[in-house]
Amino acid sequence: MNDKERQPVAGEEEKIEAATPAESGTEENVVAPCETDTPTEEPEAEESSVEDLDELKDQVLRAMAETENVRRRAKKEISDAGRYGITNFARDMLSVSDNMARALESIPNEAREESEIFKALVEGVELTAREMASALERHGITQVNPLGEKFDYNLHQAMFEAPGTGQPDGTIVEVIQVGYVIGDRLLRPAMVGVVKGGGEAAENGGSDGADDDENNIEGKADTKA
Repeated sequence: MNDKERQPVAGEEEKIEAATPAESGTEENVVAPCETDTPTEEPEAEESSVEDLDELKDQVLRAMAETENVRRRAKKEISDAGRYGITNFARDMLSVSDNMARALESIPNEAREESEIFKALVEGVELTAREMASALERHGITQVNPLGEKFDYNLHQAMFEAPGTGQPDGTIVEVIQVGYVIGDRLLRPAMVGVVKGGGEAAENGGSDGADDDENNIEGKADTKA
């Protein structure tokens, strides 16, 4: 091997020395890992845990309340379905009952005594009408016949006004067609004739009561049954 191969190339020594770590024999240049005292976060963690627990408890209580409301609504809907589910059928039966009542009213009392057969037929229709009324009552359907009572726009429909009867304003003097309620709901309003201009109102007294009755009558007159 010649001397040229043994001699290092210029600049190569500096690279070798730079790559070799300094060996001073002491540990002054050795940097120990920095150990700092960090404050503990346990109180904050506990507070956060308590807040999360309170929020979870609130969510559970809300869910329970909502479930209870749903249960109550479902129970009420089931009860209403059992009570008012026959509303449309009941209205149809009222038409049958009205027709039987009109048939009986159209028969003169003298005609009932002329023939035993005719008399028995009339009694059969009357019995059927009573059975119909009893069946309606068993299903919570009650008749509203407000003759002589004060007009109530929640239950009655005014068909005409009767002035000069001597009775207080708002008094019902004629029932054209009886009404019906099913449970606490109106099934059909009673069609009535009401006193107007007859004096003080039956309950309220004075002109103010009369004005209220007049407003109620006018507001209900156009309502369909």
